Amino acid sequence: MLVVLVFAALTYLAVRWLQDRGYGEQPARRRPSKPQPPTRPVAPDDDDSFLRDLEWRRRQQERHKDQPQPPDNPDA
Repeated sequence: MLVVLVFAALTYLAVRWLQDRGYGEQPARRRPSKPQPPTRPVAPDDDDSFLRDLEWRRRQQERHKDQPQPPDNPDA
């Protein structure tokens, strides 16, 4: 009985190995081992592109504030 169990375990492991290598019809589906961390920053202040865009907007507002603005009502 012990020999049959060892043979079955070795056969199972060999078949899994072959499937993982792509020799079977489809690779075996496995459960994820643990949740993956988020791929993007968690908070906005950790995101470099967000901070860069924020700084760009602030500079644009300063430039527009320094320029003279046309009157709101040209007919008056």
